[in-house]
Amino acid sequence: MKNIKAVFMGTPDFSVPVLEGLIENYQVVGVVTQPDRKVGRKQEICFSPIKKLALEHNILVFQPEKIRVDFDDILKLNPDIIVTCAYGQIIPKDILDYPKYGCINVHASLLPKLRGGAPIHKSIIDGYLKTGITIMYMDEKMDSGDIISQAETEILDTDTMESLHDRLKLIGKKLLLDTLPTIIDGSAKRISQNEDEVTYAYNIKREEEYLDFSKTSRELFNQIRGLNPFPGSSCVIGDKEFKVYMSRIESIDTTRYKPGEVLHIYKDGIGIATKDFEIVFTDIKPIGKKRMLASNFVNGIKKNDYIGKVAYGWKQSK
Repeated sequence: MKNIKAVFMGTPDFSVPVLEGLIENYQVVGVVTQPDRKVGRKQEICFSPIKKLALEHNILVFQPEKIRVDFDDILKLNPDIIVTCAYGQIIPKDILDYPKYGCINVHASLLPKLRGGAPIHKSIIDGYLKTGITIMYMDEKMDSGDIISQAETEILDTDTMESLHDRLKLIGKKLLLDTLPTIIDGSAKRISQNEDEVTYAYNIKREEEYLDFSKTSRELFNQIRGLNPFPGSSCVIGDKEFKVYMSRIESIDTTRYKPGEVLHIYKDGIGIATKDFEIVFTDIKPIGKKRMLASNFVNGIKKNDYIGKVAYGWKQSK
């Protein structure tokens, strides 16, 4: 398939295996990724993972600030197909209509579920039992094009956003490579999305990081692992702010306690009353300190300094 010219559009680490698969099997004539950004205290220029990979293979890189108005150089490459995966900008119709085999997107959910920029986070946070990868033809609306193929994976209680992310990016690579030949030979299916089944997974907002203890333990358990490792869940206990990365549930009746009340200091963590049971933080980062197992944190505190205090999140603290 090295006679097929492809342009790839993507930005984060999730996209890397997909681009690697394209490079191994097709003629990648250009890569489009987000502009370089300054990061950290020193405000150093940082290349996206996709730009780094493209440069390693001497592939032309384009970084338009606004692709909807700056795309002529991409079309001059005369690609037969364009593949996108977590690029981060809406692709204009001029590009969508150009390639002979169309514009194809690799999306990290089972569409029409979880359209948007945070499908992996939200699949865990919203309590989905399974998710997957969808290969789809792109149109002008967000993640609404016809479905070509899908692959599923179960969401386990042991999954975090990180583990599911790493599993899905490999599934995405395999599914794309299995699907592309059918697109090229014309045998690919086109399945319209059922608009009645659409759900959304918009990018995580700051307020969504904070834990609301009036929710059930299961809801908080899902939120914590769905935001692990980035951006992490947050709460305040007394006057101390914490990031929370892992937890477990103690099935004890807490209905007579105030939601957020610290009930126990266990060997492995801090137990807090929720709407129904107790959520126990087992992996935390006190603000100003390094991330640590909560077992190490509780060894250095006095239980009475925490038991009886009330933990709260953004909504309660404002």
